[in-house]
Amino acid sequence: MLAALSIRDIILIDKLDLEFASGMSAFTGETGAGKSILLDAFALALGSRGEAGLVRSGAPFGQVTAQFDLPEHHPALAMLAESGVDASQELILRRVQSLDGRAKAFINETPVSVQTLRRTGALLVEIHGQHEDRAFVDAAAHRRLLDAYGGLTADVAHVESLWRRWRDALASLEAR
Repeated sequence: MLAALSIRDIILIDKLDLEFASGMSAFTGETGAGKSILLDAFALALGSRGEAGLVRSGAPFGQVTAQFDLPEHHPALAMLAESGVDASQELILRRVQSLDGRAKAFINETPVSVQTLRRTGALLVEIHGQHEDRAFVDAAAHRRLLDAYGGLTADVAHVESLWRRWRDALASLEAR
């Protein structure tokens, strides 16, 4: 669950800190109220494509930090462990966008590739906007949502662990 979002010097936002309660969150408002700016900033923290135009005028760089509270068997934690990123205490995604177009990505203050940030973000958040239907045809996203709804996240992690052990054992036998 997204627990907090911090935005610094992104588009029109100088400084914004949001904290979220448990449950579903929704942004609503009039056209031009800034919903898209919030989502663009959040997407940056999740690994979307960055660009110099996201940095607020007059600032040397922009930064977005997203903090998540996750159950101990969440698939993102297993993926990060395989990537060598320690997420045992908390999960904080941070992206720094420079005026020159370069961006830096961090997970729990460990520098990571944008691809790792994007893969992690895809396991954490599903953003739906007007006319966006990508997730409705993504079978993996449906399965994750159904597993979470059914309280099966720990069971899924256990089955994945068993499958990896089987795959490693098979590879070891084939190597002989």
